[in-house]
Amino acid sequence: MQTVQKVRHRQVTVDGLAVFVREAGHPDQPTVLLLHGFPSSSHTFRQIMPALAEVAHVVAPDLPGFGMSSSPTVEDYDYTFANLARTIESVLGQLGVERFFVYLHDFGAPVGYHLATRAPARVRGLVVQNGNAHPAGLGAQWDSARAYWADPTDATRAGLPDWLTFAGTRDQYLAGLPARLRALQAPESWHLDWARMSRPGNVEAQFALFTDYASHVARFDEIAAYHRRHQPPALLLWGRHDAYFDIAEVLAYHRALERLDAHLYDGGHLLLETHPTECAELIRAFVLDNT
Repeated sequence: MQTVQKVRHRQVTVDGLAVFVREAGHPDQPTVLLLHGFPSSSHTFRQIMPALAEVAHVVAPDLPGFGMSSSPTVEDYDYTFANLARTIESVLGQLGVERFFVYLHDFGAPVGYHLATRAPARVRGLVVQNGNAHPAGLGAQWDSARAYWADPTDATRAGLPDWLTFAGTRDQYLAGLPARLRALQAPESWHLDWARMSRPGNVEAQFALFTDYASHVARFDEIAAYHRRHQPPALLLWGRHDAYFDIAEVLAYHRALERLDAHLYDGGHLLLETHPTECAELIRAFVLDNT
């Protein structure tokens, strides 16, 4: 009889915050830490966790301000990627996780790279899915963001896209996709995301994280040095219709890492919504090959 790996749902309390965690597999197996991006949550990993749990201990937390985790106001929590990483470090400590593979997607990339650069020996390998770590991936669509980061005034903020809305949340899933791929997108995902973003003070928290993304960009040289020195094995999964990160980012990773396998898919920014089976098979093989 086939053993089906069930996903467990729990809360971990960190400094008074309730951090929601999906967990599957046995803790004696190698851990895969799944870090989601904006505007999603661990919900984005729902379709790949059972398959990964056959070969790994899988941990998928909702970052503070996202999903089912606590959403403190900007007065009560420091919404920076460095601080999000500290929270995740505490979660891993409570779960007894020492070393791990880390899945880097969107906002999860700066969180994961803080973990990696603070303690390189803890990271078994990188799984990069539409997560940016080089200037090549930030095309002209980021010009207004760069203008705001350089000069954060009312005038430059007015030049930013209006993305912290229901429509902007939906666009994270649909922007840049041809009609054939839009039809594959389950609409409950962005409805769930927007319901959680609509909590009091959460839009301000999301804007604080967007503002702090400038600190991630400023760390690109430090991340490049981490790549050069430690050369972690890496698996890159990329939706080629990503409207936010340019496909040139794929080649930038190729130039940086010696042990990299890259796979381009006919998908978008949230690739697991359309290609969970394909990605799960590759991640399973990557874990087995590097354990």
